[in-house]
Amino acid sequence: QVQLVESGGGLVQAGGSLRLSCAASGRTFNNYVMSWFRQAPGKEREFVAAISWSGGNTYYSDSVKGRFTISRDNAKNTVYLQMNSLKPEDTAVYYCAARPRQPIVSSATLYDYWGQGTQVTVSS
Repeated sequence: QVQLVESGGGLVQAGGSLRLSCAASGRTFNNYVMSWFRQAPGKEREFVAAISWSGGNTYYSDSVKGRFTISRDNAKNTVYLQMNSLKPEDTAVYYCAARPRQPIVSSATLYDYWGQGTQVTVSS
């Protein structure tokens, strides 16, 4: 079992930045593919970014590519999402997810563990 706890959400103006963190506990963190998803009101949960167990491979949705950066620190059992040039359409609850196998995938149904989410609100 893996427990995931997100933090770092908040209210920011358009063009601003936030860094989300996801702290993992339980089983060996560095064996997991880690991802971020988000869900806006009235919309389905969507993939944002993912990172391989080593951190050597990353994958982004087209909507955030070039603005967001995913990273991980296996010594701290933590994955991060640096979000720059934020837009009002980035407003959503952001979730951290863990998948105990390779490869990187973008389907939410293929992730076994989820955090409780952290709210990100971008004002125009």
